[in-house]
Order: sequence, then C-alpha cells, then structure tokens
Amino acid sequence: MTTESRPTTPATPTVLPLAPGRWAFDPLHSAVGFTIRHFGISKVRGRFNELQAELVVGDTLETSSITATVALASVDTGNPDRDAHVRAADLLDVEKRPTMTFRSTRIAGDGEEWTLEGELTIGDVTRPIVFDVEFGGVVDNPVDGHQHAGFDATGEFRRSDYGLDFAPGVLGDVIKVTLEVQFLDPR
Repeated sequence: MTTESRPTTPATPTVLPLAPGRWAFDPLHSAVGFTIRHFGISKVRGRFNELQAELVVGDTLETSSITATVALASVDTGNPDRDAHVRAADLLDVEKRPTMTFRSTRIAGDGEEWTLEGELTIGDVTRPIVFDVEFGGVVDNPVDGHQHAGFDATGEFRRSDYGLDFAPGVLGDVIKVTLEVQFLDPR
C-alpha cells in the first residue's frame, strides 16, 4: 500500500484581521505624502492636506475594499509660491484635475505585510498601481471607545502616464507616495 503525499503550502488568509463592516476614516491621524526628484540630484517632499478614504471589510478578501480621494489643490510642499505653481495649468492643473482617486481591485497578505492593488485615477486617466502595506494593528481607544486600525502604504507611479509631463529633466518622472491612515471600527 502506498500513500501519496501532497506538498503543503501556507494558507493565504481569506479575511482581513478586522471586524467586518464599514470602517470610518480618521482624518486627524492620517496623511498622504509624496516625493519627486528635482534635477535628479535631490528630492522635493510634500503632502496633500485633504484626504478622504473608506475601508469596507467583507467576509473575505475578495469582498473587502478601500477607496481614497485626494483634493489635488490641497498640495503643500512648505513653499506657497511652489504650491501655486504645482496647482497651475502646466503641472497638476487642478481646474481640470481636481482629484486623485484610488480604488482597490485586490488585497493580499498576512500578518503585518500586505499588498494592495488597484486603480489610480488623475483627471481622466486611470492606471494600475500597487501599494506595499504595513498593518500596524488594532488598539482600543479609551477616549472615544472605538477600535483604531492603522496602516502605512507606499507605492509609486510615473507622472507622464497621467499627462503630467511638465519640465522633464527638471522634475523626475517617478512620484513616490506614502500613506499613513487610521480607521475606526464599524459601530
């Protein structure tokens, strides 16, 4: 009598380590930042001050999702003159492109390390993007009585893919994005 053995592979979790439901975005403990090369020799750092997000935890990863919207006019590099130029028609053109939006298409991972795949839309252009996500955990907040879940995410995209091709050589093509977000449990 022979016994056939099958190789075992680690099981991929089918749910997020969070209670199912719609988790509320916590804007007071969240931020979205970016870096872009200047003349290829240094980085300009900035942030967007207006971010909204929604996390829906389903019964499975396939039924879980995240969406986020950034008001592009809220750009803040710490230099008001530069910020005004970034908002202008030759760069972001916030009159035509008021927002940058993200919609998840796939969530995968385990423990602290996750991958978030989705679509990033700026103006009328949508392209795929992948974020590496670190799950910071969940903590009970005695002040507001809610559980808070924290995440850090990093990704990058090419601005030329979105028609944001002003000043090649002066500004780098790759924009690195970092998100630090908290959500409150669904009550």
